[in-house]
Amino acid sequence: MASELSGLSIAAAAKLIRRGEVSPTELLESSLQAIGQHNGTLRAFISVNEASAKKAAAAAELMLSAGYDLGPLHGIPLGIKDNIGIRGERTTAGSRILEDWHPDKDATVIAKLKQAGAVFVGKTNMHEFAWGGTSANPHYGHVRNPWDTGKFPAGSSGGSGAAVAAGLCYGALGTDTGGSIRLPSAINGVVGLRPTYGRVSNSGIVPLAWTMDTAGPMTRTVEDCALVFNAIAGSDPTDPATASVPVDDYLSRMSVGVRGLRIGIVPRYFFSHIQPDVKRAVEQALKTFEALGAHLVEVDIKHIEGNISAQLTIESAEPSTYHQKSLRERPGDFGEDVRTLLEVGEMLLATHYLQAQRYRSLLRNEFLEAFRRVDVFICPTLPFTATALGETSVVIENGVEEDMLSAIMQFTGVASLTGLPSLNVPCGFDSGGLPVGMQIIGAPFTESHLFSVGHAFQCATDFHTRRPDLP
Repeated sequence: MASELSGLSIAAAAKLIRRGEVSPTELLESSLQAIGQHNGTLRAFISVNEASAKKAAAAAELMLSAGYDLGPLHGIPLGIKDNIGIRGERTTAGSRILEDWHPDKDATVIAKLKQAGAVFVGKTNMHEFAWGGTSANPHYGHVRNPWDTGKFPAGSSGGSGAAVAAGLCYGALGTDTGGSIRLPSAINGVVGLRPTYGRVSNSGIVPLAWTMDTAGPMTRTVEDCALVFNAIAGSDPTDPATASVPVDDYLSRMSVGVRGLRIGIVPRYFFSHIQPDVKRAVEQALKTFEALGAHLVEVDIKHIEGNISAQLTIESAEPSTYHQKSLRERPGDFGEDVRTLLEVGEMLLATHYLQAQRYRSLLRNEFLEAFRRVDVFICPTLPFTATALGETSVVIENGVEEDMLSAIMQFTGVASLTGLPSLNVPCGFDSGGLPVGMQIIGAPFTESHLFSVGHAFQCATDFHTRRPDLP
């Protein structure tokens, strides 16, 4: 029974709760059982908040019995990336520096999820301070990919991606700066949303790069992603970077379909320097959209090639600024890879940073202009599938080894720099059975449109229904 429950979507579990066929306590027990069975191998959770989660699940049951229903997340067990503060709960950001930090207040996204009745089963593992793409954590263990435990889960929200894919929780929160929600979502075969910059509050979240950070949901289906996003989206007076743009009901247009949809592609960039299996899967996904009535429109984004360099410049300078004091006083407490990246960031000149920001404005304007001709862009989420655990380089083509960090952000950097919303949706598998993800990029504050596009694809395919075969 527990294994059957752990495979449910949030939407399906919510329906069973309302019909009285399953209780929040039973859902939580299914998650705790799965964590007990698999977390020793996967290292998806840094901490499991069993006592507080059981209290929350029991309270959710009591409220329902008294006629108080907080909505579709009421009683649903979620995982929370460990850089997102929960009042009184250990929050390490995957680091030794914060190993004993217990926040005295909730992050805004946590407060909103509590209002929606969610149950927090634990804090998920991550790349230290979110500065990296592998989730190889020297302090709390390397997160492993549930599809092949000898492979990496990507990052930095690798624990959240692995936990959702393996059924250790029903959904999770991650954070995304250069791709840290979308990358592990693609590698682990789940759905993940990077919202428009400013759509979700960062208050109470340990930052990586202030001008690109955002939190977002990671789930098994697009519908579930919209359910979680409904709860966390919106402006926040404690975070001046949030926008006052009205929030949609992100489920309201879920089933409008894609007939007449104009899908933008940039052939010279989106489908070059990419592994053949990834290219094949995304091209087949585009054919599926065409069969559903969508149209492909080739677009040239003149300056798109500079996005990796600009992103790495900004994503180096801003973290080094935030961590400067700790780097001076406690350099030995950082993992070697993160310490090196922080040291490199201190060597950048102000002119490098400002030129990167100028490029960022240029690229955003080119995309905004392109949205006059297209409704969304679709491209791979990353140019390769999961590599061996512990690797710091990757081979994409011609047998040439490349640095993992720059290669992994080839496509995700586009939305990160421009502040545009981007949804990863599973779109296939490589020849070794590892997941491939595609990225659906929209205009600012069009998350509901991304959900309708992703949902249409999931109604026509079954990639999101497949599960890793865990022992």
